[in-house]
Amino acid sequence: MAAPLALGRGRRIPGPSRRSLLAGVAALGALGAAGCSRVATASTENGGDLLDRLRAAGVVRLGIAGEIPFGYIDKDGELTGEAPELARVIFKRLGVDKVQPVPTEFGSLIPGLNSQQFDVVAAGMYVNPDRCEQVIFADPDYQMLDSFIVRKGNPKGLHSYQDVVAKKAKFATGTGYAEIEYAVGAGYKQSDILIVPDQVAGLNAVEAGRVDVFAGTALTTREVVKKSSKAEATKPFAPLVKGKPHVDGGAFAFRPTETRLRDAFNTELHKMKKSGELFRVLKPFGFTEDEMTDLTAKELCGG
Repeated sequence: MAAPLALGRGRRIPGPSRRSLLAGVAALGALGAAGCSRVATASTENGGDLLDRLRAAGVVRLGIAGEIPFGYIDKDGELTGEAPELARVIFKRLGVDKVQPVPTEFGSLIPGLNSQQFDVVAAGMYVNPDRCEQVIFADPDYQMLDSFIVRKGNPKGLHSYQDVVAKKAKFATGTGYAEIEYAVGAGYKQSDILIVPDQVAGLNAVEAGRVDVFAGTALTTREVVKKSSKAEATKPFAPLVKGKPHVDGGAFAFRPTETRLRDAFNTELHKMKKSGELFRVLKPFGFTEDEMTDLTAKELCGG
């Protein structure tokens, strides 16, 4: 959810922490690096030439952050998640047959993209004005509300960031999550926020009583608490931004010079939205029809 702020991107099931997931994909990243030199700087004319170069190479490198369900390596060592699975479909239709994971920390995705460590960010990244100054986004493939992990029965009655501030609750969220900004905007002191690696660590902190609440996305929280006997997820809500309810949207990110690739990606994405295929791809990862969206990157960038 640090600059650029990362989103609190939901995760489908309680599983390995971000650190263990990253460790699991490090070997894949190393192999990819050994077999493929960094792509030369793209042409900035006519919307960039990366799409042509990807077609020639037959492979696109996806920046992922080891986060369930957005982009991760499963227990069998296979790349999966809503973003990689969507990338497989769209890039194949664009003439690129293979996807290759490049793992990194979430906060390193934009720097890694712009330094050409990979070709596209496929990590369910929220679109916001700060990020829009550094990368260009496809239109969102999903929208998302926030939710809290709290102890069973929600003893402090926490349903919003304003509640967290008013009741002086001990608050936690994930590394680089957008939820940091939402809490600070509600009046919570940033230095008092407990930052943990991911939603599993957040659940553990709530269960252990180290914090009263962990903030993440509705998808993150509802899935990670399923097997917990001590914690529950609150009803989803829209955080307030400048006094107005705000709905986030997650999307693929591209280098600013690569408008041609972004536009081609968008064309295929909108076809999938119209046909219902997009929901069929995302549904196995815990997404609901309510999380399908017509939001645009332009809206979320503040344009």
